[in-house]
Amino acid sequence: MKINKSLRSGFTLVEIMIVVAIIGLLAAIAIPNFVRARSTSQSNACVNNMRQIDAAIQQWALETKAAPTTEVDSEALAPYIKGSVLPTCPAGNTAYVIDGTVDEPSVTCPNAGEDSNGNPTHTLPTFE
Repeated sequence: MKINKSLRSGFTLVEIMIVVAIIGLLAAIAIPNFVRARSTSQSNACVNNMRQIDAAIQQWALETKAAPTTEVDSEALAPYIKGSVLPTCPAGNTAYVIDGTVDEPSVTCPNAGEDSNGNPTHTLPTFE
């Protein structure tokens, strides 16, 4: 018994075009989600950095017995942060603005803004 084998094996142009179209469709769905996930993670890291700075301000004020009206000294905060270096915002590698008094310190990010839903990004939440 003889088996007929076709010597013409491979993919047709239509099959290759369908595969490329499916890959393009998947990329069109996935890439915006990756961008959104990256910006969300940068915003979360920024908020956590600002929390660390705020905690360092409180620790500095307690250890130096600073009065509530004492201005925050950003250079004196470095020993109270791991690595003795003030963190920077991961979104733009910019330094945070630290000012205010010990009673009401202010840590802000130059990259603060709003996301597409109108929610503030890169801002330290306040609890009342």
